[in-house]
Parts: sequence; structure tokens; C-alpha cells
Amino acid sequence: MKKFKKTYIEITNACNLNCEFCPKCERNLEFMKIELFEKILSQIKNHSKHIYFHVKGEPSLHPQLGKFLDVAHTHGYKVNITTNGTLIKNSKHTLLSKPALRQVNFSLHSFDANVKTTTMEKYLDEILIFAKEASRNTNIISALRLWNLSEDNNINLSKEKNRYILRQIEDAFNLDYMIEEKLAQQRGIKLTHNVYLNQAPRFNWPDINESEDSLYGFCYGLRDQVAILVDGTVVPCCLDGEGVINLGNIQYTHFEDIIENERANTLYNGFSNRNVVEPLCQKCDYRRKFNS
Repeated sequence: MKKFKKTYIEITNACNLNCEFCPKCERNLEFMKIELFEKILSQIKNHSKHIYFHVKGEPSLHPQLGKFLDVAHTHGYKVNITTNGTLIKNSKHTLLSKPALRQVNFSLHSFDANVKTTTMEKYLDEILIFAKEASRNTNIISALRLWNLSEDNNINLSKEKNRYILRQIEDAFNLDYMIEEKLAQQRGIKLTHNVYLNQAPRFNWPDINESEDSLYGFCYGLRDQVAILVDGTVVPCCLDGEGVINLGNIQYTHFEDIIENERANTLYNGFSNRNVVEPLCQKCDYRRKFNS
């Protein structure tokens, strides 16, 4: 029986931003119904205990986010959320009060798509208020992400932009060191109890229309992780944002049958032998990091 460290459940594919690093979703925009969510949780119970509320979309847009967290808790799941952080002021009370919530990842690099509605200072301030309250009063982990670097960090416009963010974080947590100096030696640091910051290079979402193919390699898709889109479509990983590798739909076929069907096993066995069989996987830049 396949066990997954991460099961991504896309509770919505709608988003309130249009970020450069995240291709616009071409699927019909939807909000998952609670009945489908409960069906998913009941079918994946022997396969995963950690669920992630995203593939595409901004999970805090879902009007029943609190209910989804309650249902997850009832079923014994721990929930991780990745958010652009723009709605954290409105969702803060809900998130801080839910025992199912394990971690909130804030994509700080999404700010460039948010410049018309607020200032960097206000945007970041609301996120840091949440992180500090979560640290003081709950067991929730807050992870601040700056995933906008180029591979050459020495000549990097994003690095210049990040300096302003880092200075505001230093002030908010009364740090007696410069974050940038720490990050020069390591990708991530602990700011305080249950609050972390990490930088990473930007990655490109795989595109089936890309010309470059790589037939050799490995990936953890359908091995450590699996994803379920807002309409119930099961895909092997969180980077199949358009459901290209459609393994089946949990609304019509049981999850266990989907992840053990011919297409799923061909993909899984292919990676076991370092053969990349799916065209979308052949075009995936992110997968290449596992080849060394």
C-alpha cells in the first residue's frame, strides 16, 4: 500500500493575485464542497496523515475554510496551508483557533502582484503579527518564504528587493543580527519559536508545451506525495496544476484504485528505474533537482 508524506488537496483553484511565478489556472474556477472533502479524507485515511490545502489557488479565499479545518481535525489530519498572505488579517482568528492547523507557509515573493492594493510594509506587518501571535499562543509553525532568487545570487535583483523585507523582519523580532548574513551561509533560519524564514531560487512550473524533454531521472511524485484537484481529479504531484496527468477522479473511482491503476503504476515503476514516462514530467525543471 502506498503511503504519502504529503497529500495535496486543492480546496479552491481561485486566487486573488496574478503572480508572475505562478501560471494562471486554465481550469474552471471552483470551491470544493465539504461533501467531496469528507469523501477524500475517508478514502485517503490509510495513505496519509498530513494534508496540504493547495495546488493552485489561494486557500484563504474559501468561505468554509474554518469548516474544512474542523472536518480535518475530526478525521485526525494535520493541515498545512500555503498562502500569499494578503487575506491573513481576515482569516487570522479562524486559523489561530483550529487545532488541525500545523503550519502556514507565507509566499512573501507574491508581493509584486499585490502592489496596487497595499504597501509592502502593511502587507508584511499583518503576516508578522500572525506569526508572532501563533508563536506565543499556539503550536502553529509559520514559514516565511522568499522563493524568488535566480541561480546566481551575487547578481540578483530579487535579492535587492528582499533586503527591505529582511530589515522589517529583523525589526519585528528584535533580532541582534542581520538575516542576510545568516542566509549567505544557509537557505533557512529560525527567527523565534515556530517561526522560520527561507530563501530559494525561483522554479518554473512544468508546461506540456515546452520543447525540452528529459527522459532520464527520478521524482517523488506518487511516491512521497499525491495531489487531488478541486474537482476530485487525482494527479501525481503538486506541480500538475492543470491536471495533465489525470489518474482518475475520486468522485467516481475509489482513491486506492486510482493510485494503483495502470497509468499510475507505469509512472511509479518508471521513476523506480530512472525512466521518465509522462510527457509533462519529461518537461519538469523541478524534477531535475532529484537527478544528482
